Amino acid sequence: MEKFLQQLPKLAKDKHNENKKFFDKLKKKAPKNLDYIMQDLHDREFERTDCLTCANCCKTTGPLFTTADIERIAKHFKMKPQQFIEKYLRIDEDNDYVLQSVPCTFLDTENYCMIYDVRPKACREFPHTDRKKFQQIANLTLKNVAICPAAYNIVEEMKKKIV
Repeated sequence: MEKFLQQLPKLAKDKHNENKKFFDKLKKKAPKNLDYIMQDLHDREFERTDCLTCANCCKTTGPLFTTADIERIAKHFKMKPQQFIEKYLRIDEDNDYVLQSVPCTFLDTENYCMIYDVRPKACREFPHTDRKKFQQIANLTLKNVAICPAAYNIVEEMKKKIV
């Protein structure tokens, strides 16, 4: 896994143009059963992928925190939302709340999330490969294949299935 993780950014970069063309085509004419295909690919990939052996998403990127995320996590810590913001978050160039730094503050040494039950929506849904109307998040997916081995594998399988 470690070796694959080291190669992943280069693999994703090498496939970027091919993937972009594929997603452009998908946006123009997505198969009617795309959501079912994606759910199946997602489920099959995550039957053999253990995120705890990787946690690359938590080590290299940070999620966006919605107002609901902030309120839920602050309550978990018995803090006021503003205290949580001041302690853990910053506002990025898109005016979104993000972590002050990566790796994620809430990732422990065993790759477990210390706030798993109240984690941000972006973390719960990552890598977004089972999202409805998947073709609408092509740009996000192109970024995620460089971070998440499962997303990379799903896109590779997807290209074989949808011609």
